[in-house]
Amino acid sequence: MRKSSLRTDAGESPDHQDDAGLRQAIELLFFAYRDFTGEADALLADTGFGRAHHRVVYFVGANPGITVTELLKILKITKQSLSRVLGQLIEEDFIDQRTDEIDRRRRRMYLTIKGAELERRLTERQSLRIEKAYQGVGPAGVEGFRAVLRGIINKEDRGTVCASEKPGRFSENDGKKT
Repeated sequence: MRKSSLRTDAGESPDHQDDAGLRQAIELLFFAYRDFTGEADALLADTGFGRAHHRVVYFVGANPGITVTELLKILKITKQSLSRVLGQLIEEDFIDQRTDEIDRRRRRMYLTIKGAELERRLTERQSLRIEKAYQGVGPAGVEGFRAVLRGIINKEDRGTVCASEKPGRFSENDGKKT
């Protein structure tokens, strides 16, 4: 079994950092993700969409006017992967692409009324689940949970993700909020 490299002052691993504690955390993440996405998956299935569509709708809704390049940075997927999903969302009137007024080569994306309604319904369900969990742990537990999630995210992405904790848009230049 793997031993944690993190030790207390006495030289022992804290219980939550031993093999069993880490495996429990992994299992909790699997089940939490399953249930967090479950209701959204059912709603998406009604529209013929999947999780990739959900991610695009969510981040376009959170960052109105986002470009394809900015979205690719957030999602860490290929342009080809995004193209199919985005094409379907545009064709079915969930996302509107507009030419940038300054740089006509850029296309900015916005949710349509239909897209905003889908994003609202998806986010509302997931927000209620998180809110209910938050109520059981108090402010310190919420901040601890967020700190653990930030710690799981790749170090090079933490600045971008932490920037997204406040409403705003990502810059193509530096990955930070503008």
